[in-house]
Amino acid sequence: MKLVTAFAGLIAAAEGAALTNLQNNLQSAVQTVLKHSESQSRKPNILFVITDDQDLELDSINYTPLISKHIRDEGTFFRNHFVTTALCCPSRVSLWTGRQAHNTNVTDVHPPYGGYPKFVERGFNDDFLPVWLQNAGYDTYYTGKMFNAHTVENYHSPHINGFNGSDFLLDPYTYSYLNSTYQRNRDEPVSHEGEHTIDVITRKALSFLDDALDGERPFFLAVSPVAPHSNVDPGAIASGQIYMSAPIPLQRHEHLFEDVRVPRNKNFNPDQPSGVSWVRDLPKQNQSVIDYNDHFYRSRLRALQGVDELVDSLITKLEDSDQLENTYVIYTSDNGFHIGQHRLPPGKTCGFEEDIRVPLFIRGPGVPKGHVQDAVTTHVDLAPTFFHLAGIPAREDFDGTAIPITPDFDGERHEHVTVEFWGSAVVEGIFSGIGPGGSTMIPNNTYKSVRLLGEGYNLYYSVWCNNEHELYDLSIDPYQLNNLYPTTPSANEDEPQILGRSLTQAINRLDALLMVLKSCQGVTCIQPWDVLQPVDGVKSLQDALVQEFDGFYAAQPQVSFDWCDKGYIVEAEGPQVPLTSRYGVSWDVWV
Repeated sequence: MKLVTAFAGLIAAAEGAALTNLQNNLQSAVQTVLKHSESQSRKPNILFVITDDQDLELDSINYTPLISKHIRDEGTFFRNHFVTTALCCPSRVSLWTGRQAHNTNVTDVHPPYGGYPKFVERGFNDDFLPVWLQNAGYDTYYTGKMFNAHTVENYHSPHINGFNGSDFLLDPYTYSYLNSTYQRNRDEPVSHEGEHTIDVITRKALSFLDDALDGERPFFLAVSPVAPHSNVDPGAIASGQIYMSAPIPLQRHEHLFEDVRVPRNKNFNPDQPSGVSWVRDLPKQNQSVIDYNDHFYRSRLRALQGVDELVDSLITKLEDSDQLENTYVIYTSDNGFHIGQHRLPPGKTCGFEEDIRVPLFIRGPGVPKGHVQDAVTTHVDLAPTFFHLAGIPAREDFDGTAIPITPDFDGERHEHVTVEFWGSAVVEGIFSGIGPGGSTMIPNNTYKSVRLLGEGYNLYYSVWCNNEHELYDLSIDPYQLNNLYPTTPSANEDEPQILGRSLTQAINRLDALLMVLKSCQGVTCIQPWDVLQPVDGVKSLQDALVQEFDGFYAAQPQVSFDWCDKGYIVEAEGPQVPLTSRYGVSWDVWV
């Protein structure tokens, strides 16, 4: 009897345990279903990674296998993505506001023409992307580099708005890989001397991602590591001597890629000079300079390995949280970089492809996997794109338009990129003293330019502040070595043509287009041909090259500068308003 009673007790206990397990499993399944349902019904999350000075044209993306695995291969590569100013702070402000630098008037990395103080002075601290996203129901987080001249002295004057949580790199320690200073929320700055900045930002980014995942609202998390930017010693900045050396990788990566060299493309240290202004006068580099450039290049690739691991950690945490499928992951850089092309020392600030083309990878709901998108996209398109993803109506003051992320995208596209720069070029590395008196600063690097990619043409046209011009046909000259802009009038039948028209006719159209773009605002930046020919059905360079419009374009005022200046001074920039065709008639009368 006791034995029967014991067996009955065991059976009852087993049934009770089974019932408890069943209840637990059912509860877990319900929670999973509810969590999945909630993630599908709420707005998507956005993880935005922006590196500093990362090249596209020099193959850096082929040395980050984890980024390729998680974002490029699982999403879309936008291979015709451009910045509109090849310098970090102006480019970042354009990115955060969706406006060209001539409309933000933040055109440099430090006052009086740029940097964080200029950003605040212009009123953007209360009116930029994170503020807009918060107002639309997002929790927002940021860690890493935000702006230049955001310092240990002015970080609270005022604090940067728009983030639920933030941990910013601060000058003069921003670019010091082993001596960084971060400033969290409203706290005092904290020095991380002796730690590698990539290790520091990885911890901070993962912590913010935990906070974001624990929240009840969709999130926007931006992570901005300083790699692969050059290393800058804070002591050198304090002394007024800004010297930029090769980036410093994490110790575990410092021996990688020992045999890798800068790609030896045709524009690498060419035998004949190329470009205009100060670029044209650069001497051919000797072997010592070439060897150093290769070292600098390897150091950049090594520094990016920490970013590769950072991205892997973020994606892994998203996977573990079951939020990855409801998250758009966007990866890009603030500007490109050159090393040895056109005989240039390491640096950016030029209008060449190396400086203005940057990586852009996007994965997320509805984004095709392993796809390559040819559409022309720019950094001023990113804020409109974030609005599109979040279901927010576009602002009228956006100078860009949403990027075609999904196959069913029916938004308007453009064939042009407005590239503009003011002030000095900055050269980097131990052989950088090529400016006046051996300076690392090159004056008179101001220019306005337009980059066009359309059916049957691939062009770059620029006007410098000394009124030199460049015209490259990249369909036949992809490395921009042959400036087609004529220095003297020519009736040579062998002269190159563009879409079957003479250089003169093509230049007349390009110059008129640049006249619109150099001071455009809002929709005129997106649809510039509508400014020139609003009733003629002209939507592209190909449309504008019709012969009946020759007289109209020949009569246009020319883009020019009255003098070179360090910032956007309208009075220095010559004519501002083009002629406009309003009646749809033949314009031969303008001749």
